[in-house]
Amino acid sequence: MRPAAATPRAATGQSTGSSGASGASASSGASYRAEYHFTVPDQWKNDPQRPIWIDGEYHYYYLYNPDYTTGGTTAGTAWRLATSTDLVSFTDRGIAVPKDTTPNGDVWSGSAVVDTENTAGFGAGAVIVLVTMSPDDNANTQAQYLYYSTDGGRTFTPHGTDPVLPNPGVRDFRDPKVIRDEERGRWVMALAENNKVGFYHSPDLKSWTYAGGFIKDGIGVLECPDLFRITGEDGVRRWVLGVSANGKASGLPNTYAYWTGAFDGATFTPDAPDPQWLDHGWDWYAAVTFDKRDRHGTLDPRTRYAIGWLNNWDYANTTPTLDHDGFNGTDSVVREITLKRAPDGTRYLASRPVRALDAHVSRTVRLGDLRVDGHRVLGYTGTAYELTTEITWDRLTGAGLQLRRSSDGAHHVDAGIYGDYAFVNRRGVANPDTSGRWQESRSPFDPAARTVRLRILVDRTSVEMFVDDGRYTHSTEVFPDPADTGIALFTLDGSAVFRNTVIREFAL
Repeated sequence: MRPAAATPRAATGQSTGSSGASGASASSGASYRAEYHFTVPDQWKNDPQRPIWIDGEYHYYYLYNPDYTTGGTTAGTAWRLATSTDLVSFTDRGIAVPKDTTPNGDVWSGSAVVDTENTAGFGAGAVIVLVTMSPDDNANTQAQYLYYSTDGGRTFTPHGTDPVLPNPGVRDFRDPKVIRDEERGRWVMALAENNKVGFYHSPDLKSWTYAGGFIKDGIGVLECPDLFRITGEDGVRRWVLGVSANGKASGLPNTYAYWTGAFDGATFTPDAPDPQWLDHGWDWYAAVTFDKRDRHGTLDPRTRYAIGWLNNWDYANTTPTLDHDGFNGTDSVVREITLKRAPDGTRYLASRPVRALDAHVSRTVRLGDLRVDGHRVLGYTGTAYELTTEITWDRLTGAGLQLRRSSDGAHHVDAGIYGDYAFVNRRGVANPDTSGRWQESRSPFDPAARTVRLRILVDRTSVEMFVDDGRYTHSTEVFPDPADTGIALFTLDGSAVFRNTVIREFAL
């Protein structure tokens, strides 16, 4: 993916939109860098690139612009590398695929694969990157280029200056996602082509043949395609096609849309025409899923990992982290994705935070069962933590939590349920949405259940809520004053019990 031209602009320190909340300027010396989410060391990051497993650790590449503060997003991106054994703690390895080392300019999104069988001729185990570049910085020149690494994915060399998949003369021809089709003994590429995902075959990663496409209108330009196979909890294997898409105009999310279905190597046949969404918040874009492997490298066919960019192109340059900490770029926590089946037969992807977070818990506060009838302020304070609770009731209209609450109770992020939807509302704190339109995200909820399980990850500039074991999730950028550290529980038109309420803090 490649953004429209923009100029870096930090948050003003006052509320964006119409909330009237106080903002970053109230505590000018405080850090906004996340405590347990991945953040770029400096400057700018955007799209995650699918991590790959090499020699006992994950190699996580992402788009990085070292010239962001001087040239903005138009200065272009490289691929920077971080490695991790647990997908919670990462080690920075610097730039792996540089920009502007060939006449084709900077490097955009793509994917990396390990060529274990030497199909490309660079040696068994070579790491191959297929990446979009646009020599004239024009949508009609987007094409796919190849880089290769023979040192375990640390540094890459361009395979000449010609594309391995030239642009056929169309706008939007980018973000190649490559997987190995073991059944047919070839490579498959999914490519973003405006309202279509194109499918291509290759025996050697260097020559590609068009095979077919999947078209979907009504959710904007389809970007950063994802294609994988997963075994469901019922033992049935299904293919999943995902895209980053903007459904705001239709009242849909602006995150990761996906379809379950069948794929024969050329045609993807969805189980239903309309997509589901892996996140219902405003800020989980350019997400990628990737293999889950144990420490020996054994693949888990029932679970995939996923990571998304905690930002949105509508306001990508608005953040207090730039002024306070010298960077703009935060990711979601890595999630574990499983395929489940709803009572009506619908197959869906469920999300939960990566289990390795458990090994980084530094403090646990057990609050037990808390009865609430209206409003209850907790004694706990903090800016980065996880809160889990199960809310039960007989009759009420809504219930939830006020997070990052100011001492006077005027400013807070609200999360919970109301009527027939679950929600996260950021209107009460500084946030990046200057339009005021994208303040509350919603996902379906059945009030007849009279119970809801919430798992909420709060960090210095984000809230991620997992509803009912990850059936729905909401990821949202927020910029509360660092001094706002309180939590309150609330109910509307009735009482509820917040059962087994637990807060955990993490140390990396």
